[in-house]
Amino acid sequence: MDYKDTKWMMIKKSRQNYALMAPYFVLFFTFTVMPVVMAVALSFSNFNMLQRPEFVGWANYTRLFLENEIFIIALQNTLMFAVVTGPLSFLLCFVFAWIINDMPPRVRAFFTLVFYAPSISGNVFFIWQFFFSGDRLGLVNGFLIDLGLIDNPINFFRDIRFIMPILIIVQLWLSLGVGFLAFIAGLQTVDKALYEAGAVDGIRNRWQELWFITLPSMKPQLLFAAVMQITTSFAIADIVVILAGLPTVNYAGDTIVTHLQDIGWVRFEMGYASAVATILFLLMVGTNKGVQRMLKKVGT
Repeated sequence: MDYKDTKWMMIKKSRQNYALMAPYFVLFFTFTVMPVVMAVALSFSNFNMLQRPEFVGWANYTRLFLENEIFIIALQNTLMFAVVTGPLSFLLCFVFAWIINDMPPRVRAFFTLVFYAPSISGNVFFIWQFFFSGDRLGLVNGFLIDLGLIDNPINFFRDIRFIMPILIIVQLWLSLGVGFLAFIAGLQTVDKALYEAGAVDGIRNRWQELWFITLPSMKPQLLFAAVMQITTSFAIADIVVILAGLPTVNYAGDTIVTHLQDIGWVRFEMGYASAVATILFLLMVGTNKGVQRMLKKVGT
C-alpha cells in the first residue's frame, strides 16, 4: 500500500470531521482566500470597475514605489503606527491583565470591563474630538489657555505637528480589547501547581515565575494577541478618517489603508488599489511570521 492509498484511507476514516469543517472552509475560501487571490491578480492590471481589466505587468508596483510620493508617506506612517502601537499595546495589554489577574473576582471583572469597553463601543471618537477640539471649548485648548501656555486655541487635527501623536494615543486607548481579554483568559488557565513545582526547583521571585512558567504556559494567547495587535496596527483607518479627515493635512496621518480607500473607492483605480492591498498583505504576513519566531523563544 503506497502513501497515496494510506492518505486516502485516513481522509475516508475522518470524513465526518471534514463534513463538519466544510461549511467553514467554503466561507473562508469564498470570502478570504478568493479575495486575496483576486487582489494579487488585479494588481497586475489596469481596472476601473467599468471596463475589462487590462494586463500591465509590474507597472502598478513601479508607479507605487517610484512615482507615488503619497504612498511612501502612507507607508512610513503605517510603519510608525505598527512599530509604536503594535508592541506597546501588546505590552500594555499583558501588563494590565497581569496586574488585574491578582485582584478579587468582582474587582477583576469590573476592571476588565473598564479596559475592554472602548474597543466594543460604537463611535467613541467624539470623546477625543471634544478633548482636541480646535476652539476654546476643547478640553485641552481650554486647559492650556487657563494655564497661560497659549493665547489662541490650537487646531490639533489641522497641524501636522500634532496629528500623528494624537492618532497614536487614540489607537493605544482603543487597542486594549481582544488581546487584553486573551491575556486575562490565559492567566486564568495557568496551572497553579506549576508555581509550586517552580518554587521547589529554585524559582524565587515573580519575575522568574513570569519568564519560566507564566509566559511559556500562555504561548497560544501570546501568539493570538500578537497577531491581533499587529493586524490592527497595520489596518488603522477609521480613526484617521473620522478625526483628521481624508486625506489628512499634507498626508501627515494617512496610512496605507486610507490611501487604499482613496484610490480604490474615490478614484476607482482598482488595479492600482489591489497593488497597494498586496503590499499591505505581504507586510502583515512577514511581520506575523517574525513575531511567531520571537515568541517561540519565550521561556527557553
